[in-house]
Amino acid sequence: MGKTKKLVELFKKDSVLFISGILAVISCFFVKPDSGYIGYINFRVIAILFSLMLVVSAYIRIGTFAFFTNKLLEKIKSEKNISLFFVILSFFMSMLLTNDVTLVTLVPFAISVLKEFNDRRRTMYTLILMTVSANLGSMLTPIGNPQNLYLYTEYHIGLFDFIKLMLPYSAASLILLVIAVLILNKTDKTLDTAVTEEVSAPKPFLLLIYTALFILCLLTVSNIVNFVIMLAVVAAVMLVFDRKAFINIDYGLLFTFLFFFVLIGNLGRIGFIHDTLSMIIDKNVTLTAVLASQFISNVPAAMLLSAFTAKGPSLLIGTNLGGLGTLIASMASLITYKFYNREKKEGEHYLLAFTLINIVFLFLLLILYYGLGSIQA
Repeated sequence: MGKTKKLVELFKKDSVLFISGILAVISCFFVKPDSGYIGYINFRVIAILFSLMLVVSAYIRIGTFAFFTNKLLEKIKSEKNISLFFVILSFFMSMLLTNDVTLVTLVPFAISVLKEFNDRRRTMYTLILMTVSANLGSMLTPIGNPQNLYLYTEYHIGLFDFIKLMLPYSAASLILLVIAVLILNKTDKTLDTAVTEEVSAPKPFLLLIYTALFILCLLTVSNIVNFVIMLAVVAAVMLVFDRKAFINIDYGLLFTFLFFFVLIGNLGRIGFIHDTLSMIIDKNVTLTAVLASQFISNVPAAMLLSAFTAKGPSLLIGTNLGGLGTLIASMASLITYKFYNREKKEGEHYLLAFTLINIVFLFLLLILYYGLGSIQA
C-alpha cells in the first residue's frame, strides 16, 4: 500500500515524465529496437539543457539573483512599482534563465516582499502576471524555454531568424504586461523600503567562473562551440567548484526529452500514422500547437508535433503562444500556483483569475498572429 502511494505521488509530481515513458515503451512494440534508435536522440539538445541547468543552479547557490534583485528593489517603495518591477524582471530574466528557473527564483522573493502590503488580491495578480511574463519573455530566445531550444535545433533555425520571428510577439507582450499591471493596480500603497532583509553578495571569483561557463553555453547554442567540448568543460569545472549544483538539475525533464525522442522516432517509422497526422496537422500548425498545449503543455506538444510537420516556424509560434491558457499549458505555471497555495491555501480564486488573464493575453496575441499573417501574405 505504501509503495502504491509513493508511485501515485511521483506520478502527480511529474506526470509528463511517466506518460512519455509509457508511450515510448508502447511504441517499441510497433518498431522493434535496432541500431536506428540511437539516431532518434538529439544529444546536442540534451547536452545544452543539462549544461545550462547546471550553470544556473550554481548561480542560484551563490545567491546571484537574490542579491541583484535586492539591490534593484532598494529604491522602489510603492506597491504598483514593485509589481511592475517583478513582472518586467520576470520577462527579461526568462530570456536567459528559462521560464521555470525564473519563477522558482523570483516568486518566493516576490511573495515575501508583497506580504508587507497585506493585500492578498494584488499579490495574486502580481504572481499571475509574473507567470505570464516569464512564459512570454522566454519565447524570444532559443534558451528561454526547453521547447525553443528543441525546435531551434531540430529545424536548424538561425539565431537572427529565430529572434526576428518572435520579436513582434515579444514586444507586444511587454506592452500588454505593463498595461495589465497598471489596470490591476489602480490604487497604490507605499513602504519605507521593499527590501525585507540583507542578502550577501556572491563571491566575485565564482561569479566570474560561472559567467564564463554561461557564455560558453551561449556560444554552443550559436553553433560556435561544439556541444561535446561545452559539456566536458562545464561538467569538469562544476565538479571542482560546486558538486552540489548537480543535485538541483531537473533530471525528470532530461528523461522526458529522451522518452519523447524514442516515441517521435518510432512514430516517424510507422508510415500510416506519420502520413495521416502530417496531413491533419499541416492544415494549421500554429493553431494545432496552441490547442495541443492546453492539454499536454507546450514542451511535449512541440516535440510530438515536430514529428508530423516541416513547418518549424509555425510550430515555434504555436507552442510559445500555447503556453498561455490553462494552468498546464506551460508546466512553469504550476510553480507559481504551488507557491501561492502554500501561502494562502486558496486555489479556486487564483485559478479563475489565472485562466481569465491568460485567455485575454492569448486572444490578443492570436489576433496579432493572424494580423501579421495577412500582412506577410
